[in-house]
Amino acid sequence: MPQHNIQDILKKRILVLDGAMGTMIQRYTLTEDDFRKGWFEGHKKPLKGNNDLLSLTRPEIIKEIHAAYFEAGADIAETNTFSGTSIAQADYDLQHIVYDLNYHSAKIAREVADEFTAKNPDKPRFVAGSIGPTNRTASLSPDVNDPGFRAVSYDQLVDAYSDQVRALIDGGCDLLLVETVFDTLNAKAALFAIDQVQEEKGTALPIMVSGTITDASGRTLSGQTTEAFLVSIEHMPLLSVGLNCALGAETMRPYLQILNKNSRFAVSAHPNAGLPNEFGEYDETAELMGAQIKQFLDEGLVNIIGGCCGTTPDHIKAIADLVKNYEPRRIEL
Repeated sequence: MPQHNIQDILKKRILVLDGAMGTMIQRYTLTEDDFRKGWFEGHKKPLKGNNDLLSLTRPEIIKEIHAAYFEAGADIAETNTFSGTSIAQADYDLQHIVYDLNYHSAKIAREVADEFTAKNPDKPRFVAGSIGPTNRTASLSPDVNDPGFRAVSYDQLVDAYSDQVRALIDGGCDLLLVETVFDTLNAKAALFAIDQVQEEKGTALPIMVSGTITDASGRTLSGQTTEAFLVSIEHMPLLSVGLNCALGAETMRPYLQILNKNSRFAVSAHPNAGLPNEFGEYDETAELMGAQIKQFLDEGLVNIIGGCCGTTPDHIKAIADLVKNYEPRRIEL
């Protein structure tokens, strides 16, 4: 299959990222057994809700979800590896399965992407290795009585991310996505790990970084403004810098305007389907979210656009239908 250069494509059109993995998994109403099948029957801890495991235990479900997003018009699928580090999997005593988890997740997404590219070579599909923030922060103490304490060190993060990145590359990812960044020091550890592993392997996969603004203050959880977040990571040769999660599209717009003004990289966005209701569910329809994202497009703010929590193939189809009518934001790739 011919190789496609994503940098070249980004100069020509806006690319569509897929939507929420967790939201789609919830539709299957899975049981504890689904998270154990064939791999973890004797494991001592409950595993339900550890969605990354489904790439091993129910791979056909993950394949169906990737296919649904590609069918809706997505150009890029994120691997089912948001919690795929030894640090995150330590909560389940599953640090030892990190390589298998990431490798098989990437292989599943690669297989589906190649099937869709073969059907329509003019619309190549890409696989982004999803690298989540872990459930620990290197910048802040979890103990209010001991502000100097850290639950994880920078070196521990680098080691954990390195293991994940190796497996994602081996599994066939086209690019790497460091996403939902709430602590830029964690992200810098991930970027350092990526740099080391790529040098070790002789690869040069493009890198996306996506931060998350946690509230109306316009800052990340560790206190950085959007400008500061960008300055902290722009020393790396990135494909894109963007924002995801936390905020719906409407609330995210002012911060994308900041990135549009200051970033020399492509700008990405994958907002939630609004804010969760009192039951933790997302009510924003595809039509409503599409209308809000149209404002991003009218202002020329983005190069890559998709959805995060609460979004479905319907949301991605609405976005994919919209972007056909717009030129991408100008970038210096």
